Amino acid sequence: MTKRWHYLVVLMAVQAPTSSLLADEGMWLLTKPPTNVLKSKYGFEPTPAWLEHLQKSCVRMGASGSVVSADGLLMTNHHVGVDDLHKLSTPQRDLVKDGFHARTRGEEIKCPDLEVQILWSIEDVTDRVNAAVKPEMSPATAYEARRKVMTRIEQESKDATGLDSEVVTLWHGARYHLYRYRRYADLRLVFAPEKSVAFFGGDNDNFDYPRFDLDCCFFRIYENDKPLKPEHYLKFSRQGAADGELLFVAGHPARTRRLLTVEHLKFLRDVEMPTILNWLWRREAQLGVFCNRSEENMRIGETDYFSIQNSRKARTGMQQAMLDPQFMIRKEQAEAKLRAAAKSAEPWDRIAEAERTYRTFFNRRNTLREYHP
Repeated sequence: MTKRWHYLVVLMAVQAPTSSLLADEGMWLLTKPPTNVLKSKYGFEPTPAWLEHLQKSCVRMGASGSVVSADGLLMTNHHVGVDDLHKLSTPQRDLVKDGFHARTRGEEIKCPDLEVQILWSIEDVTDRVNAAVKPEMSPATAYEARRKVMTRIEQESKDATGLDSEVVTLWHGARYHLYRYRRYADLRLVFAPEKSVAFFGGDNDNFDYPRFDLDCCFFRIYENDKPLKPEHYLKFSRQGAADGELLFVAGHPARTRRLLTVEHLKFLRDVEMPTILNWLWRREAQLGVFCNRSEENMRIGETDYFSIQNSRKARTGMQQAMLDPQFMIRKEQAEAKLRAAAKSAEPWDRIAEAERTYRTFFNRRNTLREYHP
């Protein structure tokens, strides 16, 4: 079964007086916002119309972006658009190094391989997926039964609506939602800053805040060769965020590991993460040697080089958290509370047994394939 990680979520945060962002409630599905907490703690109640507006203002493009004008302007991060900047560059015009600014619609450059999707509807199909699994089925047979019915649901939805359709697995199979997307395949580059401005501070400043750079890239969505006139888009605020103001960030993240058991986290901390970091450090050194030999080598390899550096720094932070005894104590306490409320502790015991077995052959398995984060 294909891993389906691109959920649309909203991150709730508070702009604190220190001008730093404090994530107060974490990530939430737009279908399950923390309404009671928002209302009691902040006096804000998100309405269905507000949530729909947010949902249909966001795009999925291998990462996250937002529609930000009535003429289909789309904003995303610079590193999200950098692959297209490379593809549109020529020996005479390096769009990554020098940036780009279309002063008129006619100067906007069409991106041949770029597509975006907007999540248009969400339907709960949990009962239908679960109905395909019978009590007497083995895990492998049940897995195949779920895969088949999910594929059938997706195809039926595509045939009926014409929209890209994808069944998303939530909470490791507790719920299944059918996501329907509108797809747009005509995207044109409007603006990108110079790399020296977009990535100012480089690896040293990455994942450090506040960060002083212009990390953005603008495209325009076209439909029938004309700028899209979206019903929903986010408007710019000239004033910016104020201290103490409630903020929401919506997007399509990759995945979360907050639901992993303590034993799984220990496996990540002791086995998987050190192995991954070792590979990343070696790969980063190899790419660094290649890229620093010449400007042309840097042009060829800088996207992969940044990707490796980004992964290495992110996973270093993850490992630091898991090595913090207080972090693990909090996880153990939360898991103990959940186990006490559950009907049986068997699922945790089975996961722990599986993790112990996996430890015995993880490194052997890893040598059979080149890891890529």
